[in-house]
Amino acid sequence: MNKRQFTLYSKKVLEHFRHPKNYGKMEKPNGVGKVGNIVCGDVMYLYIKVSKKRNGKEYIKDIKFQTYGCLAAIASSSILTELVKGKTLEEAIKIDRSQIVKKLGGLPPIKMHCSVLASDALLEAIYDYLNKHKKPIPKFLNERHKQIEKEKKEIKKRYKKWTKLEEKLKEKE
Repeated sequence: MNKRQFTLYSKKVLEHFRHPKNYGKMEKPNGVGKVGNIVCGDVMYLYIKVSKKRNGKEYIKDIKFQTYGCLAAIASSSILTELVKGKTLEEAIKIDRSQIVKKLGGLPPIKMHCSVLASDALLEAIYDYLNKHKKPIPKFLNERHKQIEKEKKEIKKRYKKWTKLEEKLKEKE
């Protein structure tokens, strides 16, 4: 990228892109969130380890991410890990895209979907944790999970159509 392209991004976005925090795969996570966007090609994996505080509340003890995507996607994932680490599950579940964007100092309108992917990855990781441990899942989280699953099915369906179309075009050549 040249310098003109970087002017679209805040210093905080560039900092998190160049030096992402909590990057990498986690060994034996309690919960995993995987989300993607077929339009832009971004894919995010978010891993969480949950522990209990002295008062019995569960909190995110550790969090890591692997993001395959653009500058904004990597920065959104990185800042999210900083926002969430040490928070109780109740606190973490409330973190949304607007908080991610604000903490990054803004994102270009065309890149706002990256903050949505990051917040969805977190929700999916929390959902995965609660589901695996047979704990109650808040109604809104269950509804968002269903929406994300529906989107994943649509993505797979579209991908299959595009793949078939591509194969037909190759056959004609």
